[in-house]
Amino acid sequence: MLACDFFHFDCAVTLRRVYVLFVIEVGTRHVHVLGVTAHPDGAWATQQARNLLMDLGERAARFRFLIRDRAGEFTEAFDAVLASAGIEAVKIPPRSPRANAYAERWVRTVRAEVTDRILIIGPRHLVPILDRYAVHYNQHRPHRARSLRPPDRDETAPAAVTDLTAARIRRRRILGGLISEYERAA
Repeated sequence: MLACDFFHFDCAVTLRRVYVLFVIEVGTRHVHVLGVTAHPDGAWATQQARNLLMDLGERAARFRFLIRDRAGEFTEAFDAVLASAGIEAVKIPPRSPRANAYAERWVRTVRAEVTDRILIIGPRHLVPILDRYAVHYNQHRPHRARSLRPPDRDETAPAAVTDLTAARIRRRRILGGLISEYERAA
């Protein structure tokens, strides 16, 4: 199952509102940031759906449903693009954000960990920040629902339990030190 939504962000310098469209794979929590725009409309959202299907490739056949709200940007053409890949768009009831809880939780996470802590100048500044955060989120950030594994780690692999008192640990700073990733030094 997939879940998608928009969230908005007000740029610090331009004072313009920009919208971010993203999709999260519910089973693995893998996030795809589809695009950033100041003027979302149906044609733009439909193109982002096409881009998502190209990114998913053959994996698109694993998904049957996409949960979305009733925003005007999600047009019949948007749903038709997904239907062509066998994905049925499921609309949540009006004024029920809890029905799309996985997407709403990601919005809360990205706001708390990134956008509330960085002054974003404009859309061209926001795109690389979100792209870098998505890489961190998908490859390094632990998730309780996945036994503290990141979305891109194999579920069958056992969690690495080692004596960290004897191991050398390397710290990698992400987004200018806002986030740190740790790994054992070679």
